Amino acid sequence: MNALPPLPQTQSLWRDTAGPAPDAQPLRGDTQADIAIVGGGYTGLSTARALAAQGVDVIVLEANRIGWGASGRNGGVVSGKFRLGFAEMARRWDIGTARRMHDIGNEAIANIAALLSHYGIEADWRESGSLRCAHSLATLDTLRAECAWLRDSLGDHAVSMLDADGMRAETGSGDFLGGLLNEHGGVIHPLKFVRGLTAGLRRDGVRIHDESPVTAIERTRDGLRLLTPQGQVSAGQAVLATNGYSDLTPATDPVRRRVVPFRSAMIATQPLTGTPGEGLLSQGRSYTETRRMMRWFRKSGDRLLYGGRGAFGKTDSASAFAALEQAMRKQFPQLDGIQVTHRWSGLVAMTMDSLPHMGRLDDRMVYAMGYNGTGVALASYMGRHVAALATGQPTDAGLIGALPLNPVPFYPAREVGVRLVAGWYQFLDAIGK
Repeated sequence: MNALPPLPQTQSLWRDTAGPAPDAQPLRGDTQADIAIVGGGYTGLSTARALAAQGVDVIVLEANRIGWGASGRNGGVVSGKFRLGFAEMARRWDIGTARRMHDIGNEAIANIAALLSHYGIEADWRESGSLRCAHSLATLDTLRAECAWLRDSLGDHAVSMLDADGMRAETGSGDFLGGLLNEHGGVIHPLKFVRGLTAGLRRDGVRIHDESPVTAIERTRDGLRLLTPQGQVSAGQAVLATNGYSDLTPATDPVRRRVVPFRSAMIATQPLTGTPGEGLLSQGRSYTETRRMMRWFRKSGDRLLYGGRGAFGKTDSASAFAALEQAMRKQFPQLDGIQVTHRWSGLVAMTMDSLPHMGRLDDRMVYAMGYNGTGVALASYMGRHVAALATGQPTDAGLIGALPLNPVPFYPAREVGVRLVAGWYQFLDAIGK
């Protein structure tokens, strides 16, 4: 990023349907705290909540407006899965590790409902589950094997298989040969959620300052000094919770090279009531394809959202939006003539091992990041573990807290590498491999 935050808002369906934004509350003047959190998204807010519950004096500093980053522009899919599958975790480590990670995923989903209830947040939450849609016989076999393993090895009977007729009846598309239904999880309005969580924490007395980019973090004799354009915070500890937006200022350089930001694009249609597309996605779940360059779709109200990876570069891409629209109309011919009203994108923080991470950088700084596209539930849940780490208490976050988040090799060439890998995946998808 060349400009110092705060940066302009991204126009999206979420901004147009979330209601008026609360007034910004920048930090002005000098203050103190036990722990300062850099980043006001789900991770930072959930950490602040857990720390405040322990009586810790905490302050949150967000560079832009609340909801500017991933927490306010993601697809609103609430999932407890990880990019690395549970069976693969059992193979690499052991069944106990896989079971703990599976439990964490389910705990993270339950935590969403608990937060909504506790703070009285209206965020269009629908606990409708998710459906993974097989585009080939090979991927259908893979889903069947995964379903059987989850049921037999982890006792997860919330998963089941749908055949091609069931897929067609639910999705309205004839593209899929079958699917894996997971009754855990659901969909949410992400911007309403993050704004509601912020409002609830502020009512509880937590100091949350947006439009307050941390431009530098200096070590002092007693701790740290966090500098912002209009003030500074003296704190004993800092939590870096900037995820895929860790390049906004030099203050977060210690974690910037540990994740690969990958742009994800989304489009949304006009309202479908009274159109041939009205009956699509009839159960209101989230849906993902099994292709390598995964696309996902869901309903929000009576609009259809369609998203996917591959929007390369640092800004929105007209070609990526056009490719999404073409794929959407091919998959759902009922949308012929239906207008696309919204187009936006955001950054997903990918890690080299496909797992989220939290840990210590040194005696003063803690980080949590790298959700690989499933951060709504996991980031909102991780705060309790990050808070424990920051205050020196024991905690069990499974692999998330056990593995180091190493710097990305050849980081300056990351964009070229992402393009090459994504291009290869697109080619394999195109030829049906």
